[in-house]
Amino acid sequence: MYLRLMTPLGSYWADPLLGSRLHELRREKDKARVSTLARQYAQQSLQGLIDSGRAISVDVSSEQKHNGWLRLLIEVEAPSGRQTFEHHVSVI
Repeated sequence: MYLRLMTPLGSYWADPLLGSRLHELRREKDKARVSTLARQYAQQSLQGLIDSGRAISVDVSSEQKHNGWLRLLIEVEAPSGRQTFEHHVSVI
């Protein structure tokens, strides 16, 4: 999951569909719409886990404190059980 979120979309040589657009948010101002974009970008990047059968569902929620960081809470339901991950995104 970390690799899918941290790799810029299209930059991984072995799989051009692996990655996310979260790196684009580093230049965005700390506005409410950035939270929506971050959730969408994370959901899109993790869709490959569902498509490959490694996860049953992926739910992404966000928390924005307007301090330059956006916190994503990602709940993944896999055949082995449910796990929760936390990922931080830097914004201006």
